Formats: sequence, structure tokens, C-alpha cells
Amino acid sequence: MTNTQDQAAQTDAQDKVVIFDTTLRDGEQSPGATMTHAEKIEIAGLLDEMGVDIIEAGFPIASEGDFNAVSEIAERSVNSVICGLARAQTGDIDRCWEAVKHAAKPRIHTFIGTSPLHRAIPNLTKDEMAVRIDETVSHARNLCDNVQWSPMDATRTEFDYLCRVIEIAIKAGATTINIPDTVGYTAPRESAELIRKLIAEVPGAQDVIFATHCHNDLGMATANSLAAVEAGARQIECTINGLGERAGNTALEEVVMALRVRNDLMPFQTGIDTRKLMNISRRVATVSGFPVQFNKAIVGKNAFAHESGIHQDGMLKNAETFEIMRPEDVGLSGTSLPLGKHSGRAALRAKLEDLGFEVGDNQLRDVFVRFKELADRKKEVYDDDVVALMRASDDPEIERIKVKSLRVQCGTEGPQQADLVMEIDGVESTSTQTGDGPVDATFNAVKALFPHDARLQLYQVHAVTEGTDAQATVSVRMEEDGRIVTGESADTDTVVASAKAYVHALNRLLVRREKSGKDTPEINYKDHS
Repeated sequence: MTNTQDQAAQTDAQDKVVIFDTTLRDGEQSPGATMTHAEKIEIAGLLDEMGVDIIEAGFPIASEGDFNAVSEIAERSVNSVICGLARAQTGDIDRCWEAVKHAAKPRIHTFIGTSPLHRAIPNLTKDEMAVRIDETVSHARNLCDNVQWSPMDATRTEFDYLCRVIEIAIKAGATTINIPDTVGYTAPRESAELIRKLIAEVPGAQDVIFATHCHNDLGMATANSLAAVEAGARQIECTINGLGERAGNTALEEVVMALRVRNDLMPFQTGIDTRKLMNISRRVATVSGFPVQFNKAIVGKNAFAHESGIHQDGMLKNAETFEIMRPEDVGLSGTSLPLGKHSGRAALRAKLEDLGFEVGDNQLRDVFVRFKELADRKKEVYDDDVVALMRASDDPEIERIKVKSLRVQCGTEGPQQADLVMEIDGVESTSTQTGDGPVDATFNAVKALFPHDARLQLYQVHAVTEGTDAQATVSVRMEEDGRIVTGESADTDTVVASAKAYVHALNRLLVRREKSGKDTPEINYKDHS
């Protein structure tokens, strides 16, 4: 038997760790990370293709939109179990089942807060809560053979009571018991000890899968999840890029690559195709409006970058001196393919494929036009420039508002002024406005042409690549009547990128208005010069 065959046989013999992705549910709860219906369907498809075992697609009772998204994801699913979340209420559970029942492999996930702090919210005694757990888990099991139960804030629940309610849930038919560290308070040693004791002391524990769900408030989510696996948990709940409320959740890419790279210490396997990690990371960052920090493990821009002279020298002699995993393992190209104004469609398509994008002829034609425009302004087009171009072509929403031309006046000698031409529903209008800087003046001009009451919550700029000719990526987040939308655009001109990002958000806001039945205010198309 060859070394490769021997290694494969050893991997097959290892315990499998189930990957439960909750990007579309817990991840989307992060303020401002709300995704459109089409974006949820797309992300679910990417997760399914990547080999995620279970996709928690949403909280069906939360809204009609969430219900519809979970339902469509369930119908489209190919490989993954599709899961919906439900509170410990029969109405929630029924609604959840209606959403997931058409999946080839459906799951109901029901939960209730069991710690003293959470028991006080519904004002239930321990006995009353125990009865509700028994009734609701039994109800879910009568609908679906695959039922997950979670005692929310488990790590701050009295151990004896936690054992009691877990035993009740198992007897009522739960097949997976999830132990959430809801507020990220636990340390790795505690995480492992809790799982180990529960498996040892709860009757029936050997017949179910124990899961771990860790938040990152103290920066220990990945460590806590891996510690739980070593103690006997066989399901990790996580999100792409660690997206989630407050400081986020366990990052899928971190636990998966940790199990792969340190398989000598943690001999477990997952079914994830890690070569797809970078692509889905970038897509989630785009649709959520939450950029990945440059030094983020595995998928950050600098995760495989080496600037130090000593590091560069070592890398040139042997990449293993400073890299514990190959860029190709997470979906990055291992070779360099410089792009410039003389590059053709074939080179661009090859680069896109290296970066994990599959494009049709029509999309390639559109991206190639904008690539040539960018290449005429830059000496070299870098990988991140190409990713930014793809982001601009990924949004399927109709553009009712478009930036046609923009000229700004700025500097130490005021006033700062923007001359803007926009097309709104096919009609061109112009406006000249002043402001506290060119971006403020530009936003004032947009608002003059398209009046609205949306409040700008976030304005963020970062350079896509290095150098004075770098593209700037601008992200904005806006809120109107409780509806939160994000917009993003990239351009070598920061003010142009800002205008396009602002308008991108407004286009999304129009879609939200239409879905909610709110009429778009009448627009005065006359010039505002």
C-alpha cells in the first residue's frame, strides 16, 4: 500500500465531525448583515456544493421573507440537511416544519434558555420549563425524525439542571443535543470538561450527537469548539468568516483547516472541500457588507502574504518555512498570472477560475469590459482588483438609479462641490451641491436628485491593493424605518466609488420598499443645479 493510500485509509477510519453552518441564521442576525432572498439562495447553494453537512437556513417564524427563503433552500438542496430554527412553542415548530419539510433531509432545531437569567424572562420555574421542553421536543419529533435541541446559555446553566433537561430532551426524541456558549464566556478547558461530563452522566447521551455552538466574545470560539470535539462533541456550529452577533461565531474556515492541518493532534475528518473556502468567504463578505479583516486567519488578505525580508527569503527557498498550509488548499492560486491592459479574455477567465469564480460568456464579456477600463488606469491588475470587479457584477438587483457622471471640486480652498448627473428610471437629472468635503457634497447631490429619509449608519473605505493607483472599495450601510441595506462599489477614484456604493444601497432600499408595500416617493426630475 502506498503512503497516499495508507493516509486515505487512516482518514476513513477517523471519526467524522459534522459541520453545521448557521451563516444564514445566526450570521445574518449581526446588525446590518441582512441578506436579500436571492443572496440567501446563492449562499446556501455554495454551502451545499462545499460539503457542509447541515445548513441552518433561517428562523421561519421570524418573517414571511425568512419562511420563503428557508422553503426555497429546502426545495433546492442537493446534499445538505436543511434546518430551521424554532422557539419552544408549537406554533414556531409547526411553521418551521412547513418551511423545511420539502428538503430531501429536513431538520427542526428548537431551543429554550435554561440558565437562571434566561428562565426569568418567561418567568418559568425549573419544573415548568422541564414540562415545556418535553412537550415541544415531542411535538417536533412527531413531525420530523431529525430533531436538534439547544439549552440556550447552557454554559451558565446549573450543571444538575442541565443534565436533567438534556435527559428529558433525549427521551422526548431529540437526536442532536447542542450545547451553546451563547455569550462567549467559556474557556477551552471548561468547554471540554462540560461536554465530557454531560456524555458521561446524562442517561441516553451515547445515543445522540453532542454539538458545540460557541460565540467569540473573548476571542476563544474556535479554541472552545475544538476543545469540545476532543471531549466527545461531533458537531460544530459555525459561520463563514465567523459572522454573527456581537463578536461573531466560531469561524467555519478556522475549525475546518485546524482539523486538517493539525490532524496529528485532532484525528477527525470533515466533508468540506476546503478549496472553495476563499470564494465563499469573499461572497459572504460582499452580500453581508462585512469586509474580512486583512489579518483574519485562513481567508484574510494577509493570511498568505509575506513582507519581511527574512520571511521572503525563506519562502523563496522553501514555502514550508513560513506557511503551514498551501494557498491552494483554501482556494487561492498557487501561481502568479499578471494581468494588464494587453491581457485577453482567456487570461481573465483563467484568473477568475484560479480565484474560484465560474463565469458564463455573458458575465465574462461584462467583466472584461470593466477590466479593460481598469487596466487602462493601472499598471497592473491584482487578484483583489479582479475580485472587486466580480463583486460589482454579482448583484442581480435592477438598477433604477445610476451614476452617469461626477465631477468634484475640493482642496484647502473651498467650497467643496460636486456636480452629479444621475439616471433615475431612465431619466437623467443633474445637481450641484456643496458639503463638508467631496464625499459629503456628492451624497448631498444624490439626495437632492433622489430625496429619501434613510440614515447613513456606516461609511467605510479600504484600498483593494497597494499603490496610489489602487482601487478603493467603499461600503455604506443605511437604515430607513427599520430596514437596513448595504451598498458596495470599487473604483480607482474614491469619490466615484463612494457615489456608486451610496446609489447601490438606495437601489436595494427601493427593492425593500416594494416588498414591504411602501410606495416610493414621487421624484422631481428637474435639474437641481
